[in-house]
Amino acid sequence: MEINIAYFPISLHDWRGVWSTKIRLYKTLIRPVVTYGAETWTMTKKEEQALPIFERKIFRRMYGAKYEDGEWKSGTNRELEDLNKGENIVKWIKGQRISWLGHLERMEEDRMNKKIFTQKLEGTRRRGRPRKGWREVGRDLQVQGVRRWTELVIDREKWRGIIRQAKAHSGL
Repeated sequence: MEINIAYFPISLHDWRGVWSTKIRLYKTLIRPVVTYGAETWTMTKKEEQALPIFERKIFRRMYGAKYEDGEWKSGTNRELEDLNKGENIVKWIKGQRISWLGHLERMEEDRMNKKIFTQKLEGTRRRGRPRKGWREVGRDLQVQGVRRWTELVIDREKWRGIIRQAKAHSGL
């Protein structure tokens, strides 16, 4: 049986290249749009659960279904995670937030962003549970095992290493 190259331009052994291209397209086109401004987000548990669901939906669409044992099957969560090498969108967002935290900490005191970050609000707050704030980024660093982060921020190379560890850390 001959295969028309116009319909099947990619041989079976070249699919790995296609998958890496699809992942690269996801990381450069889709993820930045979805996470625009994520450095300043305060994520709730509900959002932390919804974002990986969205990401897996995108990956299932990109990779398509597989024909196994006489039936079509979509990839399992574990297979999708293996194809993405364990990275997920929530870890990436938390890494971006840690990066922004370092940037804020190194800023000059007269910059508006720094003033807003360091100011203490006066007055009373609304009833109920306090809203999440930027202090949870410090908790992410504690989970990662980073102590005295305000001193580590000054050395950019060490801080970049901390960001890389945060993106790979399974507990975040």
